[in-house]
Amino acid sequence: METKQDVELRDGRRLVAYDTGVRDQPQALTVVWHHGSPQTGAPLEPLLAAAAARNIRLVTYARPSYGGSSPNPGRDVASAAADVAQVVDALGVDRFAVMGASGGGPHALACAAILADRVIGAVTLASLAPFTEDFEWYGGMVSPDGLHAAAEGRASRERFAETEEFDESSFTPEDWAALSSTWASLGRDAGQAGAAGPDGLIDDDVAFVRPWGFDVTAITIPVLLVQGGQDRVVPSAHADWLVRNAPSSELWLRPRDGHVSVLDACPVAMDWLLAVARPR
Repeated sequence: METKQDVELRDGRRLVAYDTGVRDQPQALTVVWHHGSPQTGAPLEPLLAAAAARNIRLVTYARPSYGGSSPNPGRDVASAAADVAQVVDALGVDRFAVMGASGGGPHALACAAILADRVIGAVTLASLAPFTEDFEWYGGMVSPDGLHAAAEGRASRERFAETEEFDESSFTPEDWAALSSTWASLGRDAGQAGAAGPDGLIDDDVAFVRPWGFDVTAITIPVLLVQGGQDRVVPSAHADWLVRNAPSSELWLRPRDGHVSVLDACPVAMDWLLAVARPR
């Protein structure tokens, strides 16, 4: 059972965090989960089950403007590292691993780059790469209009949000099957986040298409990139760029998976983190 608490940050903002840890109970590893866009930050049922089966302490939190967390106007991707450092400090955690899916992936990479003295390993699933002209960054996305609008500035992304509708063809049949079964909690949570307003998603999109505030090529800790070969939201070219440019990374390509079904790799990705954390 997870506990929910508000973490007061040094700048006066508040982040909502969730923690499955029990004080005075040793656990194999602490993993901080970075949620997708949009989500509330509450832990999803399959993650709770996978963590409990491995004696992993799972910490999740809501990024600014999501799930009751305070806004952070103009935030970049790198700002997640300072936020996470204060969350884990409040929870009494020293060293930890990070995982992030979809929009959470870049924020997990920020922690890998900036908090390398505390983060033992990082996993991303269906993560965007930094905005670049090295490849066709929007190529293969069924619905890139929100990101195109974000590239023109926050005001443009706000206007787009007024009429934005989800394109159901962004998900593969495997994605829809996952959302009707194992990952039903993800669909419910995304609906709750969307109903609460678009600000978190807008800020995420603007941050993704601007400089992230750190250099992926400088990441030195182990990174596992998990990517679905059929992903229509974040196509595999993003993972290809990341594995070429993050020198400590490896890529697990799941050729038949889409953007949601790839999350079925979370349990084995947690096993990978446990192996990384194990003393050699």
